[in-house]
Formats: sequence, C-alpha cells, structure tokens
Amino acid sequence: MTVFRTLVIAGFALATSMVAVPGFTQDVTHSTPGLSGYDPVAYFTEGKPMRGSGYHVAVQDGVTYAFATAEHKKLFLANPQQFLPAYGGYCAYGVAVGKKFVADPEVWKVLDGKLYLNLDKNIQAKWDKDIPGYIKKANSNWSDIKDKAPDDL
Repeated sequence: MTVFRTLVIAGFALATSMVAVPGFTQDVTHSTPGLSGYDPVAYFTEGKPMRGSGYHVAVQDGVTYAFATAEHKKLFLANPQQFLPAYGGYCAYGVAVGKKFVADPEVWKVLDGKLYLNLDKNIQAKWDKDIPGYIKKANSNWSDIKDKAPDDL
C-alpha cells in the first residue's frame, strides 16, 4: 500500500508540474528589458546613455524599462511617449529598409525630440548620409512590419 501511495503522489506531482511550468515560462518573456536595460529618459536629460537600475522600473505596452534614478522613472511615467524610442527600439536604418535589427543602445541620436537607435556605428554612418530620407522610409515601413517577428522579414 505504501508503494502504491508513493507512486500516486509522485504521478500527481509530475502531472501538476507539467501543467504549471508552461504558464510560468511564458511569464519569463515579459522580463526582457526595453533598450537592453538602458534608461530611456537619460538620453534626453543627461545627453548620454545610462544603464537603468532594477530598483526603478516601469512597464509600458508590455515592455519593462529600467531607470537610473527615481526621478527619471517619474518623468517617464508622466509622459512615456516623450521618451520611448522610435520603432520600438529597433534600428532606425533597419526599419527604413524593411527589417528589424536589434539596436545597440550606445549608438543613438535624439532628433526633433525622438530617440533613434542603430545596429552599430557602421550602420549609423550609412543612416547619417540621409537621415530625413531614412526616417521617412522607416515611418512608412513601420506600420507594415511593427507586428511581425524579425525572422519573418
């Protein structure tokens, strides 16, 4: 009887863990920080990229942003649209050519009150040659690609 009870308990525990784990693992995807953990407000207030802190975080549109200070978090929460990076934080040049390249938060520019990121300094050099033209192309492309996975482009 003891062996049977042990097997039933073990089977129940195994079945419960198989049901619970998929729900838990899906939540992990929401912990990926926006801007690779850089503070979106710092680009505007400090004029440079700064790493955020796990002590100061806010979630906007399902993306978790980290801030260097409580004051930066407060500014962000007052007007998130002012500080969110263009094109969901993807490389601005990439979006202009219809792709979603993961951007380097250290390769950036603020233009007309908007934060633009690039894949790397070489891509940024290409983007710099016709910023207004690339922004126009990226704005046009963004509505078509924003909900698509990078691998599908």
